[in-house]
Amino acid sequence: MSWTTLFEEFVTIWVVVDPIGTIPVFLAFTAGMEPKQRIKVALQTVFTAAGILFFFIIFGQLLMEEFGISLISFRISGGIIMFLFALTMVFGDSKPQIEVQENTTTGQNVAIFPLAVPSIASPGAMLAVVVLTDNNRFSLPEQSLTALMMLLVLAATLVLLMLANPIHRLIRESGASIISRVMGMILAAVAADIVLEGIELRFLLP
Repeated sequence: MSWTTLFEEFVTIWVVVDPIGTIPVFLAFTAGMEPKQRIKVALQTVFTAAGILFFFIIFGQLLMEEFGISLISFRISGGIIMFLFALTMVFGDSKPQIEVQENTTTGQNVAIFPLAVPSIASPGAMLAVVVLTDNNRFSLPEQSLTALMMLLVLAATLVLLMLANPIHRLIRESGASIISRVMGMILAAVAADIVLEGIELRFLLP
């Protein structure tokens, strides 16, 4: 596997994980938490997402083949889920006080949902790691290198989440709300493209 291929895989995983886009989501769901709480949530979020993505690298293709699910069907359903999540980012409440208090007391649940899933380990990310580690196309060493690229992206994500406190002080609540809605619109557009491409492939392929 060439360096060019590795770089392309890194970029692909970066785009679907979207570490930058995760920051406003992280800020929105950890508003009001102490710095130590945010660090704990960041660690749990990234480790949970890593575990989920590793599960799909190892068992994703086997499960889909066992249930007779094609990658195209998985792509369409994943895009729909991403779109629904994007709508909650765009039209959801702007962090009312009751939501802040709830997130403060249930930080572990927030780390798992929606931060680990579907913000980091999104349907698009699950799909990407399955496709990039196709057992019929790539050897075990090549799949290991893809897993390494995924770990590098998740490490960068963890660093960005660790820097969420200074970022939060810089952009404040209003800035986080605006960024979250803008990223929601972008995510909705990406999700729509995923669904449309899946539908196009469904009709083109026999």
